[in-house]
Amino acid sequence: MSVTETAIASAEAHSAHNYHPLPVVVATADGAWMTDVEGRRYLDMLAGYSALNFGHGNRRLIDAAKAQLERVTLTSRAFHHDRFADFCTQLAELCGMESVLPMNTGAEAVETAVKTARKWGYRVKGVPDGMAKIIVAANNFHGRTTTIISFSTDQEAREDFGPYTPGFEIVPYGDLTALREAMTENTVAVLMEPIQGEAGVLVPPPGYLPGVRALTRERNVLFIADEIQSGLGRTGRTFACEHEGVVPDMYVLGKALGGGVVPVSAVVSSQDVLGVFRPGEHGSTFGGNPLACAVALEVIAMLRTGEFQQRATELGEHLHQELRLLVGGGAVEEVRGRGLWAGVDIAPSHGTGREISEKLMDRGVLVKDTHGSTIRIAPPLVISKEDLDWGLEQLRAVLRG
Repeated sequence: MSVTETAIASAEAHSAHNYHPLPVVVATADGAWMTDVEGRRYLDMLAGYSALNFGHGNRRLIDAAKAQLERVTLTSRAFHHDRFADFCTQLAELCGMESVLPMNTGAEAVETAVKTARKWGYRVKGVPDGMAKIIVAANNFHGRTTTIISFSTDQEAREDFGPYTPGFEIVPYGDLTALREAMTENTVAVLMEPIQGEAGVLVPPPGYLPGVRALTRERNVLFIADEIQSGLGRTGRTFACEHEGVVPDMYVLGKALGGGVVPVSAVVSSQDVLGVFRPGEHGSTFGGNPLACAVALEVIAMLRTGEFQQRATELGEHLHQELRLLVGGGAVEEVRGRGLWAGVDIAPSHGTGREISEKLMDRGVLVKDTHGSTIRIAPPLVISKEDLDWGLEQLRAVLRG
């Protein structure tokens, strides 16, 4: 067997089969490129589902992590540490909010948002105990905990994991009428992705997010924006909500906040909302640890310049212009997205999303399929136009193929 085949066979023999990765074994990476165990290079057009917005091995982030590794990496929240205040202050400022509750993974942050909304509903809004309802959108992806998959419409994510957590109502994404009709006096929050990533990079119709914002204000309901994939520069703005001029009550952040170096997530909101917590009611041993804060502080500093948002805007316009040319030729049925983020629906006659992803891998480009017929394109924001064009040419070659 080859080195690649041996590594994959060993992994499959000793790990749970909860993923079906492409048959490539990455050994090193730099910028927008990865190299496998046999020395073959691949253009990364997925960027760790937006966790690697700033590229592999970004020097500023690696240096920040190395410097902190020499000082202190973990204190737990039993003690203060000297990076925590700056992290919370600067992340709140970046979001235009007041308070931060740090966690580690995106799913933890979503769980935190759910707990926050419920506690706010009982303590502030006056919802009867145990009656709080949170409205979510169909085809959502917010994580994989038992609570989160309870409000998923993806049977693959749900099956055999019940009993499911109550307290959620699912409405069609993009349908304001359905959202309005679902609201009751016990509704405490609306939790939505401004752009649905796992569903295939689905952009809501114009006016939908402002409509959600208006409805939630009118009914005294929290609007929680899950910007774990869409936020921190991916769409050409710091937050995808900004494209519609919307400011939610709460941001849920993760992935790119840790720069692809360490897992960092956070819920960011007002003091009135996050102020419902008292010591001992929620927490995480690693949440807001010194190493995470040091890396995230560098991420925040990089976003403040606007450089990455501008790159995502300019390269994103080019990406979508090129992808739109593929529609109507028989191979591509639809293209969606915003900034350096796109969902490409492949015509069944040209293969499944998985088959197209494998063919692209053979040509040195890495993407990932979703929902059978869709491939997602989300390169690191540091990708050069020349590399992006090369990757698009490989896609065109595969579709001609």
